[in-house]
Amino acid sequence: MSELEVAATAAEGPSWRDYWSLCKPRVVALIVFTAIVGMFLATPGMVPLSVLLFGSLGIGLAAASAAAINHVVDANIDVLMKRTSNRPLPTGHLTARQALIFAVVLGVAGMLVLVFLVNGLTAILTFGALIGYAVVYTLFLKHATPQNIVIGGAAGAAPPVLGWVAVTGQLHPYALLLFLIVFVWTPPHFWALAIHRRDDYAKADVPMLPVTHGAAFTRLHVLLYTCLLLVVSLLPFAVGMSGLIYLVGALVLGGRFLWWAIHLYRTCEDSVALQTFNFSIIYLFLLFAVLLVDHYIWL
Repeated sequence: MSELEVAATAAEGPSWRDYWSLCKPRVVALIVFTAIVGMFLATPGMVPLSVLLFGSLGIGLAAASAAAINHVVDANIDVLMKRTSNRPLPTGHLTARQALIFAVVLGVAGMLVLVFLVNGLTAILTFGALIGYAVVYTLFLKHATPQNIVIGGAAGAAPPVLGWVAVTGQLHPYALLLFLIVFVWTPPHFWALAIHRRDDYAKADVPMLPVTHGAAFTRLHVLLYTCLLLVVSLLPFAVGMSGLIYLVGALVLGGRFLWWAIHLYRTCEDSVALQTFNFSIIYLFLLFAVLLVDHYIWL
């Protein structure tokens, strides 16, 4: 947009859609879903309704706050990238101050909900994940190393643990296993998108792996991490956390993800990278859904 168009847009004032966009609702929905699955896996029975409602609300508000902070920190590069140039800050629909105030309100509200209506450990871990993504990853790692998403993926892998702790009030090895699955899933998921949008990242001078090491090198690492993910995804069955239904689901879903990774490795088409990215989202959603079904069908 030209400076004149941005000024005209800003004069119209922000709408609820602009604030809604700051929250990255599709990302937050996946985060809350994995947290909810973590809650149900933490108990052989039904999750207390108050924990389910307030735990989901608090974690969701914190995730939305981190997303909004990401908009503020990345505003200077979002305007350069085609994928993000229509976000509220680059278009002038919102100012950085408005977005930051919104983020703080969401974050404080989320913490209060978790502290007073769930438990303190969940609040502490959620706050740590918020800082990890919004500050450590977005402000530092993203611009410091092509391994940014690997290191920063720890924050994005936290939601199942948060859900588990919301119910039990303590960490458990099974919760950490859920963390490991999401942690290993993150690099092939995000690098597939980075391959598709590598010109954008190069223009914004963000050292994503396909920018610093090339698309071929990144495709190989997507394949290697997908192989590792398939192995890691079988661990819940191996340790007795889940049963045969999950084993079959993990093998089918992991096999399909591996098929896309191999297809991506063999081709140079950006469209395949985008399709691999899209499937990775479906994969994680279905894998956790199968975990949930397997957990309750035996009960």
